[in-house]
Amino acid sequence: MRILIAEDDQVLADGLMRSLRAAGAAVDHVASGNEADAALLTNNEFDLLILDLGLPKLHGLEVLKRLRASEATKDLPVIICTAKDFSTEMKQVKELGIADVICQMDADFSHDPKYLPDLTGATANHDVVIGSRYLQ
Repeated sequence: MRILIAEDDQVLADGLMRSLRAAGAAVDHVASGNEADAALLTNNEFDLLILDLGLPKLHGLEVLKRLRASEATKDLPVIICTAKDFSTEMKQVKELGIADVICQMDADFSHDPKYLPDLTGATANHDVVIGSRYLQ
């Protein structure tokens, strides 16, 4: 399995990469929306995208819209991983095919990897949202 992580928080990205590599996944990392968009346009070998909504240079929601608009990537499973309150964006996220939500406790888990869920196998046939403040 090859995974692209689009996350600007290096501590969180390092924890995700370490865990996923230990589980046997090949993992690439980018830190901006522009980099994520470029990686997805030039490489169709990804099996999963872990996407932060609050990316610099190009918002994660725009990355997701572009991903879904492309024939080559429209069916790529996506995990949205964000620590911000994205309840106002949830309708748009759902319209773009993100169906499931995994809620984290209301804490800044980005700097403490013990709060990260086990993501291996979490996307068997559908997308997932991980957020610290989405409660519905």
